[in-house]
Amino acid sequence: MARRSGRRPGNPDTRQAILATAREVFAEKGYDAASIRAIATGAGVDPALVHHYFGTKEQLFLTALEVPLRPAELLPQVLAGGPDEFGERLVRTFLRVWDSPAGTAGAALFRTAVNNEWTARLLREFVIVHVLRQALQHLDLEPDEAPLRASLVASQLSGLVMTRYLLKIEPLASAPAETVVAAVAPTIQRYIRGTIGPVARP
Repeated sequence: MARRSGRRPGNPDTRQAILATAREVFAEKGYDAASIRAIATGAGVDPALVHHYFGTKEQLFLTALEVPLRPAELLPQVLAGGPDEFGERLVRTFLRVWDSPAGTAGAALFRTAVNNEWTARLLREFVIVHVLRQALQHLDLEPDEAPLRASLVASQLSGLVMTRYLLKIEPLASAPAETVVAAVAPTIQRYIRGTIGPVARP
């Protein structure tokens, strides 16, 4: 990835330059390996300026991806209560978000990710790091099983996005939220707490 040389002054283009570089670095390295310093170097600015505009690395990532909501605001609702109702709470919260105006922005992001490799990488990092990892670490899962269980949950929810909100396949597209919760939550719950078959060990 080409790096820009020199330092950018504090002008209106600086913020966009940081965001553009952040998207490249996060997509290329992943969220965990990306650093504010690497992003600042790519944008030709001082790391302190990145913090000035965006605060933390997490805030920069969410802004770069243009996420219409903050998982930290929703996860407490999903995690409240015991693990036996996790699937129900997750699906109900998921539907409430996607049936709201935020869902329109989410659908646009999902469509872009389907057709754009860089956006797909960013969206994958968002789902894994900022949603599933944060949620599953509270469920006391076996470490060897947690990644597979998380990806199975992601497959169910992404399939729900595709059929209900993008392709709008009836009758699922217009089904009441509680009907969808009753149908989908048991599958999510099995992925989290039930038997999922042999898990490949690294």
